[in-house]
Amino acid sequence: MARYFDVRHVSGEATNIDIDNGVVESATTSFFDRAVVRVLGPWGWGVVSVDNYRGADLDRFVAEALALAELTGEEVALADAPCRVLPVPPPSDDPRSLGLEEKTALLAAVESSARGAEVRNTRAVYTERQETVRFASSEGAEYAYALGRSGYSVLAVAERNGVVQMGFERRHAVNGFPLRTGMGDGEKARETALALLDARAATGGRMRVVLDPELAGVFAHEAVGHASEGDLVREGNSVLAGRIGERIGGPGLTIADDPSLPEFGFDPVDAEGVATGRTELVKDGVISAFLHTRETLAAVGDGQAGHARAMPGEAPLVRMSNTFIENGDANYDECLEECGTGMLLIGSRGGQVDPGRGMFQFNAEYGYLVEDGALGGMVRDVSLSGEILGTLHEIALIADDRRMHQGYCGKGGQSVPVGDGAPHVLLSNAVVGGSGRD
Repeated sequence: MARYFDVRHVSGEATNIDIDNGVVESATTSFFDRAVVRVLGPWGWGVVSVDNYRGADLDRFVAEALALAELTGEEVALADAPCRVLPVPPPSDDPRSLGLEEKTALLAAVESSARGAEVRNTRAVYTERQETVRFASSEGAEYAYALGRSGYSVLAVAERNGVVQMGFERRHAVNGFPLRTGMGDGEKARETALALLDARAATGGRMRVVLDPELAGVFAHEAVGHASEGDLVREGNSVLAGRIGERIGGPGLTIADDPSLPEFGFDPVDAEGVATGRTELVKDGVISAFLHTRETLAAVGDGQAGHARAMPGEAPLVRMSNTFIENGDANYDECLEECGTGMLLIGSRGGQVDPGRGMFQFNAEYGYLVEDGALGGMVRDVSLSGEILGTLHEIALIADDRRMHQGYCGKGGQSVPVGDGAPHVLLSNAVVGGSGRD
């Protein structure tokens, strides 16, 4: 017997353009139509993925999913959660107004602007997805909305005397078309790559460090956001499990996740039909909530549902959306002045985090020495590492200049669009890695 079922149907089109060293490697538009039918049987879930879904066949797919659910042995409960759909922001500049050839020409101009003396390789990639999402459940929830996302990245690789360095820029938007104004990003990628050829390798150690909004946002996402996901908390794979109400940072430190913000991780409603809204993971330095699906909320508590996300045709998982450190009451100049002697770290080139052990390591794109509160020379090959809880306690100042950055987050074989951000943040005693020597 089915205790609950839902169906989430996503259809639309995807455009991808890839230009490598002036050569158009691909420029295609494809169509997709996928649904996922979930049934909660006497114990656990049964899930069926369907291509080219037609609603008239729902009873058959529910029966197939129920048969799978009856084979499972995990008892599942669902917490009650409000259903509400937020309005989708109207397109500020609709990419559908241009054809594939026109978009390819715009991307080619971005890629061309990244070229120059000592630049050996350039690449630009454009992605666009237009989706129509429909949801219905046995509890009577029903919604439909259309949403578009588009964006691009541009890469420049420079080389001199065997030294190779890279500059990378990206820009994405919800219901917008940032490609139209991307020429400056190609030039910036080239300038960064060339500047890094002249930068010296960073010398690591413990020091005072200012994180720029991109790297501080990555820290909020990777180190705090993942550790706040209800499924990891339930499984015992989060250093934050069992710490609700515990102080892990100073007064003024607030870290939130908010899928209702019209940023790149925006969702007008989550993948279970639940209303989306702001969840404060850390409030004034104290752990206050986790991110949840209806299932993990019933199992763990301490938070709210509305954080279920999924790719088309896939079952929903607990996922972040727009994760950020809230503005503080300092400013950028005060962060540098208070830093005194240390380093300013800029941007992110990825890294790794272990939310269960509470350890992280991120690679910055580059940095600058800070000497007597002022910026000094540029450094490269620099990273930030440490313990999540210890690093949160080292946050000494938070500026008031929060900026959001866009990207994609992978989990459980699924990749979803996210935003993360922060203001400039001062760490009083950070672990910096570098390949240079004093």
